[in-house]
Amino acid sequence: MTLIGVVITIVTALVIAIDFLRRRRFPFPRYGWTGLVVLLAAGWLLSQRVWPVTIYFTPIAWTTWVLIVDAMIFAVRGRSRLHDAPAQLVWMAILSIPLWLLFEAYNLRLANWIYIGLPENTAARLLGYAWSFATITPAILLTAELVESFGWFRPSTPLSFSRTAHNAMIAFGAACLVLPLVLPQRIAAYLFALVWAGFVFLLDPINHKLGSPSLLTDLAAGYRGRFWSLFISGWVCGWLWEFWNYWAAAKWLYVFPIFQDWKIFEMPIPGYLGFLPFALECFVMYVTASWVTKALAGRKAEHGESCVPELER
Repeated sequence: MTLIGVVITIVTALVIAIDFLRRRRFPFPRYGWTGLVVLLAAGWLLSQRVWPVTIYFTPIAWTTWVLIVDAMIFAVRGRSRLHDAPAQLVWMAILSIPLWLLFEAYNLRLANWIYIGLPENTAARLLGYAWSFATITPAILLTAELVESFGWFRPSTPLSFSRTAHNAMIAFGAACLVLPLVLPQRIAAYLFALVWAGFVFLLDPINHKLGSPSLLTDLAAGYRGRFWSLFISGWVCGWLWEFWNYWAAAKWLYVFPIFQDWKIFEMPIPGYLGFLPFALECFVMYVTASWVTKALAGRKAEHGESCVPELER
């Protein structure tokens, strides 16, 4: 099964790389080459079991991935977050930590995964947590931006929903997020799929009502590109996450009570489908968090305090 996972991961990466090479119009930035060299070096050091690379391989790999993908976006579009608005990318990474901690909080209840091989030193362990969590949202959203830059998707028939439908989505999303918390733990352990979908239904209609970027706004305009790009990003990042995690010394193991005999790397096969809606969640949660932080910053500005940087592209 590991060989199958390696093949799928390589094929997925090759599809992205080949289309990137077809569509590249600008020079590949130096920081992208730096990311690629560091990733290859870290992979070699990992194979030699060199400390501390074995412990911090996941955040190292994902930091280099962010650099590489951002450089690819620049090479296709002539602009990118890191090149043109680095403060946005830094803020995205900062927001990524509390956003992922919401899922960690759910995991305290559902016990779907555990971490092994972590440093015994508390500071070193917290560094690994924070560094790893800070790469999640940037990796998903930048990979989606890269896919979107390929121009694979064309405008289609607008699809809009009534206010009643929006309210029903919000109610459904709230139910998805509440049920795993109120049902008995032995039942809740099977319901993490509700968490992977719940934030999308809860927050995207709210983002739409606030006038923030949203999937519903895109659909109403007849644009499917962001939706499908996020889906593809979830697939790409999901396989890379599990591939790099499998070889690291400090890593996560999935212990949810089904499909434990059907694993590719450390993930039971059906779990890979969860990365698709998770990418949508990363987007809608980031948009909501951006709106909240900007609203709070606006209040602080009224009292003479500084604002957070602009967050949306």
